[in-house]
Amino acid sequence: MTRRFALPVRLLLVNQFAVNTGFYLLIPYLATHLGSLGMSAAVIGVVLGVRTLSQQGLFLVGGTASDRLGPRTAILVGCALRAVGFGLFAIGESLAVVLAASVLSGLAGALFNPAVRAYIALEAGEARTEAFARFNVYAQAGALFGPVLGSVLLLWDFRVSALVAAGIFAVLTVAQAVVLPARPATRKGGSILGDWRECMANRRFVAFTCVLSVMFVLQNQLYLLLPIQAQKATGSNAVVAALFIVSTVVTLLFQVRLTRLLAERERGPVIAVGLGVMGAGFAAPALWSGLVPVLVATLALAVGVMIAHPLVYDLIPKFGPDSLAGTHFGVFYLGSGIAAAAGNAAIGWVSGFGDRLASLLCVAIGLAGAAGMAWVHRRGALTLEGAVR
Repeated sequence: MTRRFALPVRLLLVNQFAVNTGFYLLIPYLATHLGSLGMSAAVIGVVLGVRTLSQQGLFLVGGTASDRLGPRTAILVGCALRAVGFGLFAIGESLAVVLAASVLSGLAGALFNPAVRAYIALEAGEARTEAFARFNVYAQAGALFGPVLGSVLLLWDFRVSALVAAGIFAVLTVAQAVVLPARPATRKGGSILGDWRECMANRRFVAFTCVLSVMFVLQNQLYLLLPIQAQKATGSNAVVAALFIVSTVVTLLFQVRLTRLLAERERGPVIAVGLGVMGAGFAAPALWSGLVPVLVATLALAVGVMIAHPLVYDLIPKFGPDSLAGTHFGVFYLGSGIAAAAGNAAIGWVSGFGDRLASLLCVAIGLAGAAGMAWVHRRGALTLEGAVR
């Protein structure tokens, strides 16, 4: 039930379902569309890389915009820009237009992702942990429904998919402009560089961000290592869908219950367990061949994320004043994005020597993250009662 939350939180939960639906009905099929336009694999890689870089590289800017302009403004501008960007994918055939679409859609994500989380963190109050648990459920549901809807729309044409995706974000922009209450800018005065320095100088927050980057490195293996292993085990690309179904269904069924069970426990040890579970799951494909070990790793990954994710998002804004909530989320996302890219590169390189070695590396990464979080907890870095609120 979401009625216990304030209207803005309920709206942003539905918003995240729609955001992921619109994103995943288009992006998974973009590379194929660009190939049909006659673009080479190298050019397609550049286009996709530009979109990712535009988003990951500008998260800090988006977080600052949330604090300085108010999260509602950042959310509205982000959704509007993504509507325009996805619309350009529908009408553009030249490289220049496609690159412009990639930049706009990436910048859009950089704007509204930190802002949405900052808005929920500030609005949900004591119910923040459960709010982020439900946020994860809505996000997973959209990530599952989006590709299904996209595959149906592709029976007509990719341009239809792009226009529908653009339409979803246009409707979101209007709906939020009408319904989402304005939250005043929380940060006034001082300099933007000063805000960034304040976050970066917080050694507790930097240590927390570095350790939690492990969560994103391992989570990204649902898109890299595990699909490769599943395809090799069965000889079919279709089985990859089973990985996403397992992850999503488990999250939908158990996320809120699990979060309620763990909500009153100390954050550090629980998050450490979550990271450990994520890494330990990769022991199955490291030791055995076949599809079942890959599904075991996928299940462990989903459980570990369910354990850690809401508690992590509950802690991030506590590292500083409310006026820097968006900036803290922006720094966290920027650091995690860099780590995920580096982690994917390392795991991809190691997989060239064998998938089992890559799985063992994931086990080591997960256990190292768990040990790191336990160390951060023992050092008192998560004792935030005295932080400025």
